[in-house]
Amino acid sequence: MQHDPLVCIEDAIAACELILQFVNGMTEEDFYTDNKTKAAVERKIEVIGEALNRIKIIDRNTLVKIDGWREIIGFRNVIAHGYDVVEDSIVWASIVTDIPLLLRQLQSIQNSD
Repeated sequence: MQHDPLVCIEDAIAACELILQFVNGMTEEDFYTDNKTKAAVERKIEVIGEALNRIKIIDRNTLVKIDGWREIIGFRNVIAHGYDVVEDSIVWASIVTDIPLLLRQLQSIQNSD
């Protein structure tokens, strides 16, 4: 099945926005103790990584506009396949630092097409 890179961008944007909504108003400690939010965030990270992985196959040039795309896909793989080694502190750091930047880059790609 051929995927549309713009749909993948939209899916990744929606996942980023949901992650930020899920943790809105939470402290790092709140996140560590809220299993439901952690599970929801991890699922959306999987969606983001899979969307970027699909773009890699369809239109690799689009990924050049996304900082750390290889690491994002790799993080998705760790969450999906190495569930027992996922560290909450790394996920939280990603939420605080990486997700806002990624969201801006994805929106920039979306707005340029």
